Amino acid sequence: MLKTNLRKPQGLLIDLDGTLYHGERRIDGADEWIASLRECGLPFLFVTNNSTAAPELVAARLERMGISASADEVVTSAQAAAAYIAEHSPGATVHIVGEAGLKLAAADAGLQLVDNGEARYVLQGLDRELDYSKLQRAVSLLLGGAEYILTNPDVLLPSDDGLLPGAGSLSALLSTASGVQPTVIGKPSRILVSYALRRIGLEAEQTWMVGDNMATDIAAGHGAGCGTALVLTGLTTLDNLPHYMEQTGMQPDGVFADLRQLNTYILSMLGT
Repeated sequence: MLKTNLRKPQGLLIDLDGTLYHGERRIDGADEWIASLRECGLPFLFVTNNSTAAPELVAARLERMGISASADEVVTSAQAAAAYIAEHSPGATVHIVGEAGLKLAAADAGLQLVDNGEARYVLQGLDRELDYSKLQRAVSLLLGGAEYILTNPDVLLPSDDGLLPGAGSLSALLSTASGVQPTVIGKPSRILVSYALRRIGLEAEQTWMVGDNMATDIAAGHGAGCGTALVLTGLTTLDNLPHYMEQTGMQPDGVFADLRQLNTYILSMLGT
């Protein structure tokens, strides 16, 4: 553990991929850590840039790995994006380039989903069935003045089959063709973290953002005003940490070798 500047947390926002699992493989100690948080009564939410899966499916995936989770503990970029639009334009018409999780979140937020016809917003996430006709329709709406909302800017996604194109790669197509830049909801934007803070009912200074990625998790937490705890369980390692700190122009408030070390530190701060 490196030197920390973290205050005692009243709640945690926890990244998933690279922090609790890699693909379908649980990271060592993840199940024990989440069980420990429950035992000591520290509130937390799982916060993910993934827009494709509904919270119930995300929780089920964690459960399959032996990590205790429920749907109401999951915050997705799809939910945050839908809430963002509903807050600014209740009941707005939305054309979605995305999958079931995004469509469900938009419907749950009271938005009107439009496949054909005019729409006030183009809401885009990852769409693994994207084809030319979908691109054509979205670009036409953007050129016609629709506002562009992007669930998350991830260019690549890790999978069991290697790296795959992410929502950010698809956004490059739409932005290039239309000349319209999106409002980004997911990490490193603070919008997703701010939405999660409202869900957990805490102020930023009371909360830690925990993750493995300096450019997304730590940047989003820092931008929202949360304490930031970096775990060296995924993208960031002790060797490349200086590179990522230079690249992002920031440093985490605490750096932990693994989840067990993080858990020990949290328990010591809570006096349990």
